[in-house]
Amino acid sequence: MRLGRYTTDAEQPWCGARTDEETVVNLSEAGAAAGVDLPRSSTDLLADWQWRRKAELAVEYAEETGTGVYDVDDVNRLEPVRNPRKVVCVGLNYRDHAEEGDNPIPDEPVLFSKFPTTVTGPGSTISWDPDLTEKVDYEAELVVVIGREARRVSREDAMDHVAGYLVGNDVSARDLQHGDGQWVRGKSLDTFAPIGPELVTADEVDDPHDLEIWAEVNGERLQESTTANLIFGIDELVSFCSRAFTLEPGDLLFTGTPPGVGVYREPPVLLEDGDEVTIGIEELGELTNTCTYDS
Repeated sequence: MRLGRYTTDAEQPWCGARTDEETVVNLSEAGAAAGVDLPRSSTDLLADWQWRRKAELAVEYAEETGTGVYDVDDVNRLEPVRNPRKVVCVGLNYRDHAEEGDNPIPDEPVLFSKFPTTVTGPGSTISWDPDLTEKVDYEAELVVVIGREARRVSREDAMDHVAGYLVGNDVSARDLQHGDGQWVRGKSLDTFAPIGPELVTADEVDDPHDLEIWAEVNGERLQESTTANLIFGIDELVSFCSRAFTLEPGDLLFTGTPPGVGVYREPPVLLEDGDEVTIGIEELGELTNTCTYDS
């Protein structure tokens, strides 16, 4: 199932299921008509008991009756997960990315966080004040969405707590990141965590550890790798995080970026006003955002 957040001009956002390239089902609308109570929020949906089966029933009813069925061209697509309680990120999780920055290969996951206000969706703008930062960079990343509360879970059980996956861009202000001595400010400017285009549930992904991943800026491919090159896999990351803090439904886990980021290229390729960034991951789709300076 592919889950997203959508709206029309006259409605509050709602959680929907993409049934094909042209159609999306409003789950709360179709569910209500079918006698199934489903929340409008994707985060609340993931925390709901038996949410997957309820969503499937809503989709079945919509396909039979037409209730809650919308043309994709008639709705606005938003970030699939809104207001996650935590946005956890992993640094230096591709060996060749660590090496391109002359960083040692970590013995265990390197964690940092982005604030929830960084999260934005497909087609939205990545914006920043050029007087605050002059070195804004892209980072293509596979993002894990937590579906069940995880606290001190084993690697063997970790994948049972994953709802699905997103395409993500860990946008980074390199001058702030490297100048502050820690990463939170440089990673946490508003709009610096685009995600999308939809949440693809775990059962729809053949192998999250074998997906092509890439980044393009203005049509030029600058990152190209595969999640097979992750140093720490998703099961290890979820287990490692859960030993330190509770992961909750809707939490986002950015798993790290491959080599080819702008700051380490010769010459550097840093984002500017008007640039278009596309992040793609096999089986998950593409996420495109335009850059703009704050006025």
